[in-house]
Amino acid sequence: MTKTDLVAKMGEHNAFVPGKRIKLDFGGGEGAIMLDGVANAVTEEDGAADTVIKISWADWEALTKGEIDAMTAFMQGKLKVEGDMSNAMQLQGVLAKLKS
Repeated sequence: MTKTDLVAKMGEHNAFVPGKRIKLDFGGGEGAIMLDGVANAVTEEDGAADTVIKISWADWEALTKGEIDAMTAFMQGKLKVEGDMSNAMQLQGVLAKLKS
């Protein structure tokens, strides 16, 4: 799945936390995805966010395939959270919608 495909799927499933802006920062030229619960949109925009989740695209793909879980990725330093950690915790439930 490409990042553009992921943005479309997240948008279809309203994969954002209402009232919060959470940015998935893939670094390394992969860019970012903004889960904008203020504007109720998912975009490839890079901007200010309440919470920034930093993860490589390869680790993101492993996470979505169930090859690693979020807690393991966090403990191994593969996933970093900047800002409000509670937003990242709420996001787990939101992203579960993508598996259905």
